[in-house]
Amino acid sequence: MQLRDYLPKTLFGRMLSIILIPMILVQVITVFIFYERHWDTVTRHMAEQLAADISLLADRTGTAPDEATIAVVQETGWQYFAFPVQFDTDAEWTQSTNQPPQSYAEEMLRVELAKRIDLDWAINLTSDPSLIYVDLKLDNGVMRIYASRKRIFSSTSWTFFGWTLGSSMLLFAIALLFMRGQVRPILRLANAARALGLGRQAPDFRLEGAREVRLAGRAFQAMRHRIMRQLNERTEMLAGVSHDLRTPLTRIRLQLELMANKDDAEAIRADLAEMEEMIDAYLNFAAGEGEEPPEDTDVKTMLDRLAEQTRNAHGFDIKVAPPTDSIPIFPLRRKAMRRAFENIISNALAYSTQMEINMRYRNDEISMFFDDNGAGIPAELRAEAIRPFVRLETSRNRQTGGTGLGLSITSDIIMGHGGELVLGDSPLGGLRVSIKIPV
Repeated sequence: MQLRDYLPKTLFGRMLSIILIPMILVQVITVFIFYERHWDTVTRHMAEQLAADISLLADRTGTAPDEATIAVVQETGWQYFAFPVQFDTDAEWTQSTNQPPQSYAEEMLRVELAKRIDLDWAINLTSDPSLIYVDLKLDNGVMRIYASRKRIFSSTSWTFFGWTLGSSMLLFAIALLFMRGQVRPILRLANAARALGLGRQAPDFRLEGAREVRLAGRAFQAMRHRIMRQLNERTEMLAGVSHDLRTPLTRIRLQLELMANKDDAEAIRADLAEMEEMIDAYLNFAAGEGEEPPEDTDVKTMLDRLAEQTRNAHGFDIKVAPPTDSIPIFPLRRKAMRRAFENIISNALAYSTQMEINMRYRNDEISMFFDDNGAGIPAELRAEAIRPFVRLETSRNRQTGGTGLGLSITSDIIMGHGGELVLGDSPLGGLRVSIKIPV
């Protein structure tokens, strides 16, 4: 496994990672340094201060205080240190100082009390969530000092952690908004390019974002306008050529109807029909039917109807297998795609006796497989078979008709939808035509 295998796959994710990873590392290092330095220093200092205050009260109390001394110690503890002090002359000392500390703060307090107090003592940090109990053993009882937990547990640490977390979330939100603003125009450009590649309408979009992104968007729009202008000019030119060619052909056909020699007329009429067929094929190949707008199309229903029409008209053994996946409805140029399917079926009708069509939908892509039981096409000739005006003499001669444009037109239509056409071996023994179209 390489590092790139773990990186985000999208531009947005990678740009966000560039910002977040260093920020997280800085925050972790900062927290670590704070915990090692600040936390230790502050906790030790607070433990020293609390132990010093308790030691002062212990020194004033002595080992066997009378009532006057107890009153003075209680007043001093509350007035100067906010320590409630309690004396219990009847209590028996049963506590031990050998219990393990529950926290680093308790450990520091134990160390400092051991340095300053000669009396037996014990501390309790678990009985009350807000207080610390410190018991001192006297000759005539037990003195208990109540201290606030805030005297040993610093609130600045939680403040620091909260600030660190809050600042991280704020920086993440700012980075998120900034990255979305930078990626949005790139994504819009990518969607427009994909729509153009799929033969769909790609309207102009507002140019925004960084200067480089705006330049790329402006270049794309200029390129698309040039392509559309060329397509329109080609369509207009082909319409004119079609009219100019069909007009004399129509006159010839009218003259044939007036000829007395019917045998000669039939021969010429057959040649004329062949010429019209060739002209239609050439014009369809050149036009590519690119002017047709895409519409939501159910490909499964279209293939079912074509198969039924072929069976009814020619008695051809053709069937559409139930797809293994749910085939979605998506935009296609219906007439162009129908013509592509008809060309594939026509080839199978001419050179085989059986055809089976299978469909599959995976990874936003529809795959269609047209299998026949004919002679097929040798592997070394399959690339040539898709080229325009190429006729394979072994299986396609003049008697079968054709101009060598059927597969070329089909391939051109599939590519115009952003797809791919591949020839291969069929499990039925003939030719397999594989089509992949992105949805």
